[in-house]
Amino acid sequence: PPPPPAPHLFSDPAEIGALRENLLAWYDRCKRDLPWRTLAATEPDADRRAYAVWVSEIMLQQTQVATVIDYYNRWMQKWPTLQALAQASLEEVNELWAGLGYYSRGKRLQEAAKKVVSELAGQMPRTAEDLQKLLPGVGRYTAGAIASISYGQATGVVDGNVIRVLCRLRCIGADSSSPAVIDRLWDMANRLVDRSRPGDFNQALMELGATVCVPKAPLCGECPVKQHCRARRRKLLGKPTPVPDVEDCGVEGCPLCPPATEPWDSSLGVTNFPRKAAKKQPRAERTATCVLERRGCHGALEYLIVQRPSSGLLAGLWEFPSLQLAQDLQEEKQREVLADHLRVWTGWPVAAGGLQFIGEVIHIFSHIHQTYVVYSLHLDGDVTMDPTLSPSRWVTEEEFHTSAVSTAMKKVL
Repeated sequence: PPPPPAPHLFSDPAEIGALRENLLAWYDRCKRDLPWRTLAATEPDADRRAYAVWVSEIMLQQTQVATVIDYYNRWMQKWPTLQALAQASLEEVNELWAGLGYYSRGKRLQEAAKKVVSELAGQMPRTAEDLQKLLPGVGRYTAGAIASISYGQATGVVDGNVIRVLCRLRCIGADSSSPAVIDRLWDMANRLVDRSRPGDFNQALMELGATVCVPKAPLCGECPVKQHCRARRRKLLGKPTPVPDVEDCGVEGCPLCPPATEPWDSSLGVTNFPRKAAKKQPRAERTATCVLERRGCHGALEYLIVQRPSSGLLAGLWEFPSLQLAQDLQEEKQREVLADHLRVWTGWPVAAGGLQFIGEVIHIFSHIHQTYVVYSLHLDGDVTMDPTLSPSRWVTEEEFHTSAVSTAMKKVL
């Protein structure tokens, strides 16, 4: 498409300079005290600093800061360097990651650490381009964050917070997830980034979106760049007049303007932006899960857990023996298929009538609305699993909680 009109872009050097100055001054006063920021600010070695930033950025993908802090501190205490992580086992990584969700993140992080040690002589790539090209699991945003914060590269970043801030600053109302809009936002982020403090500027822009320019009820009065915000100006003036203001776009077919079918809603104010495509509804799945239990040699109750495949959802994690069910399967039939499944796994003559129905547990993954139909079965002897099937082991309740099990399985127990 042709270049969008100037009102959507930052083109005035004086305005760009003022925005940088105001945003950085606010960040210096108001930034949150977070452990990865402390490490990045105090670690003199650039590669160790990059590792600290990298771990935080991977953990923060799709996960709230408050949840990440404890996981991050435990991770850095256990594996303070990239070399230490490279020597860890995937089982150890999964155990520490358990409960944080999106488990492939930890796996890719360790794979990338091993690659740095074995193929890159232990030296981290130092530009966003090389970080993205050479490290598995490092995308454009993560590469830009590491390169700007750790190595001082003057490159921008675009994450969910930055998308929201930039779309409001410039009244970008087209679908913010579309490739055309994302490309424009990256161009804008690279134009805006402060050349002398790129890492601080990028963190300030993200901090603004996380604490002030939030999705609902933004604190516009506290915003350090409110004088640059087109959405706020539009809110103060009300609905745009039929004659476009010099700061309104007014160009037919502009790829960044809101669709003509979605006019400005004065009741929403600045939260008219950003616009997103309708979210795809998660698919519904049902899984039968059986908690097999026995009394161990010391009298403690033990549970049988099996390991999931090394790829796919919850790869490599441990769970109670489970079987995905066809939709609309009657309860009696559910018992039968689960009993058949358990007979194959254990070699025991498991009867469907011996399975005690406990209840249902609902767990929402990003793309799956999962219902676990939970049964229990007490065994009076040992069970030797078929070695050609999934790895398995008996664990106490304490051992269960320290194993690499998902939050969903903890709900089941």
